[in-house]
Amino acid sequence: MCGIVGAISKDRNILPILITGLKNLEYRGYDSAGIAYLRNNKVTIKKITGKVSKLESKLNKNDNSHLGIAHTRWATHGKANAINAHPHRYKHITIVHNGIIENFKELKDMLEKENYIFKSSTDSEVAAALLNYYYEKYNDIEKTIKEFMNKAIGSYAIGMIVDNDKDNLYAIKKESPLIIGISNNTIMLSSDIRAILKYTNKYYILDDYEYAKINYNNAIIKNKTGKQINKELKEYKNEDTTNSKGKYKHFMLKEIMEQKETILKTALPFIEDGINSLLIMPDLTKYKEIAIVGCGTAYHAGLVAKYLFTELTNTRCNVYLASEYRYQNNFLSKDTLTIFISQSGETADTIAAIKLVKSKGCPTLGIINVEESSMTFLVDKCLYTKAGSEIAVASTKAYTAQVTILSLLVLSHAYRNKNISKEKVLEIIDEFKNIKTLITPLLNNKEIYLAIAKDIYKEEDIFYIGRGLDYALSMEGALKLKEISYIHSESYAAGELKHGTISLIRKNTPVLCSATNERLNAKTISNLKEVLARGAKVYLITDEKIKDDNITIINIKKTSDFIKSLLVIIPYQLIAYYTAALRGTDIDKPKNLAKSVTVE
Repeated sequence: MCGIVGAISKDRNILPILITGLKNLEYRGYDSAGIAYLRNNKVTIKKITGKVSKLESKLNKNDNSHLGIAHTRWATHGKANAINAHPHRYKHITIVHNGIIENFKELKDMLEKENYIFKSSTDSEVAAALLNYYYEKYNDIEKTIKEFMNKAIGSYAIGMIVDNDKDNLYAIKKESPLIIGISNNTIMLSSDIRAILKYTNKYYILDDYEYAKINYNNAIIKNKTGKQINKELKEYKNEDTTNSKGKYKHFMLKEIMEQKETILKTALPFIEDGINSLLIMPDLTKYKEIAIVGCGTAYHAGLVAKYLFTELTNTRCNVYLASEYRYQNNFLSKDTLTIFISQSGETADTIAAIKLVKSKGCPTLGIINVEESSMTFLVDKCLYTKAGSEIAVASTKAYTAQVTILSLLVLSHAYRNKNISKEKVLEIIDEFKNIKTLITPLLNNKEIYLAIAKDIYKEEDIFYIGRGLDYALSMEGALKLKEISYIHSESYAAGELKHGTISLIRKNTPVLCSATNERLNAKTISNLKEVLARGAKVYLITDEKIKDDNITIINIKKTSDFIKSLLVIIPYQLIAYYTAALRGTDIDKPKNLAKSVTVE
């Protein structure tokens, strides 16, 4: 969630590196930013609330530094203000920190008894103070770091400057991502490879309980016992490294429009050679049950898969919120495959759930967008979505890429399980190959989405309904609207409205719905009639030939269940986008949200 950048160089001013890094991390979401750097052998700190450009304007244009750290903060402990912003300094120690020190109150009480005085409300200042406490006690930075790792409970990725040590930058890592980027006479520190790609694509990945002493020439990485670790130097080879919006006003709109390419790119390795390619997918026939774990949009992708698994392969499937998963009885079994879904591969709640399942010796599968992210090293096997960099906080193309992988996984299972004929599988593969033709008209249907947005953008309560697969899709539709427009929107199973919620329907209340299941459509239309009778404005996405002057209808092509979820979601995404645009919100970086949720 918070973004970290650090750099040390022999012959380069690192301030542009730090500012560029922070700008490249802005997509993650934040509320304040700060920078600390050596100037005349003294640490200079500048902190602001708001945009990185505001921080940049506070820098002296004549300043030059060879060592520094910088940070974008997403508030956890304490309000979003300059006092709570990072970097935090306590006497000899200056740090930036991502994560949460869970026992910070206990540590703060201990330090206050040692006459330590705190300025902020953050756990991060306590971390800085604890490091200073051990540094003053031992006058040995490595022993200081080891003692800190023994004492601090929780998660941390820390970049650190130590007074009177102008030749080194330090890093400490536990349960929060941190990498070291390697360039000629310059070494960088970051929580995200995107922050430093302008300068290098070569990097080391720090593992839990590892720390590093970094100078401009090398990085010495050690484990908790002080043993030096020889790391593999990684090379980031992804093509999609640009942060450009191109011709689009917002990254979100650009990413919505990219879906005709990203869905096909994700699907292609599993469909290009027909059934032979499909059978590259993991064989699930040895499992009695499928469990799916995710957060937010990833959870909603899991709900689509649950419908497909249960209805089309007769396989038991349950979906769990990652944040709840560890705190309930999950009846873990080696006959159950648990699938973990994450765009970033760094989602803290999901990582914790993986570790729980692994501790029980149970099988795991990851569906992840970022190669060599933390989750990819934890799961037994990983299927990669090919969404590329998703900059907007509200997920669109990553979601459809996740649904694509899950749908093909179900299709391969249905074939192996003999729930579907070879001929039908080949028809569905052809639908995936034809996805651009199916989606493009929906992407280009701006007039109807904008008209709906004009109808609803001043409302403060909006309902989404559906049955079966359409209910799962309505949940993602409602999430997209609330994320970026700040309109209160709720999703309900259509048949549940009359069990209480219909009391909230009044004149002109917007109700959005999809109806794409022949077996259930008549019942869904009856539910729409019920809200129409109470004055609602109704908007329907359907693959049926329905005519009703009281309903605004968006038609999609009739396809298999494996494809229709990819079509239905496009209107929901674009209605949310145009509604938010009319409300004038910050669409790419909605308030209070972060792209990569690396704290629990």
